[in-house]
Amino acid sequence: MPTSPTVFVVDDDPAVLKSLSRLLRSAGLAVTTFSSPREFLERYDPESPGCLVLDMAMPELNGLELQQALVTSGHDPAIVFLTGRGDIPMSVQAMKSGAMDFLTKPVNDDCLLSAVRVAIEKDQLQRQLRAEVAEIQKLLATLTPREREVLEHLITGQLNKQIAGDLGTAEKTIKVHRARVLEKMKVKSVAELVHLAERAAIRRK
Repeated sequence: MPTSPTVFVVDDDPAVLKSLSRLLRSAGLAVTTFSSPREFLERYDPESPGCLVLDMAMPELNGLELQQALVTSGHDPAIVFLTGRGDIPMSVQAMKSGAMDFLTKPVNDDCLLSAVRVAIEKDQLQRQLRAEVAEIQKLLATLTPREREVLEHLITGQLNKQIAGDLGTAEKTIKVHRARVLEKMKVKSVAELVHLAERAAIRRK
């Protein structure tokens, strides 16, 4: 996966693409431009870090429809919308669907650059979180079914005796499972285990 973020600009106006590309590159940002949402969907690599600067009003697919297509496909890039019309209901819908910002054309250079930098930062944080969750899931996969049950009881704050009662086994057996869970999850305490569970949204079934 590329390490440097890219700003993906989608607009059906060649002049806008050229001016935005020039502005973003002058700020030291890598830029890739697309003249239509369909071209973007055909060429976009979700593994590429960065953000999307997206025109709202375009033929075939408009900006909201492209956003929904990405969400439906399981991708949620950080998006900064641009529009020639201050359409409040449209902006509300875009923001509810996860857009970072909604700017009207002609956009102020400083406002756009600021919005893009915030969007790139959000994308980096999202990718870091996804990588952490993936690592936690790998560790979870090493647990036996019984160890997973013990983990789910531990993160609720139950004591070994309480877990043993719930699972119908001896307390000393729970102690053994508890030690193995901590070892396999690469943590030294239940508090650390709870933190991992929160990061990966693990809940007791």
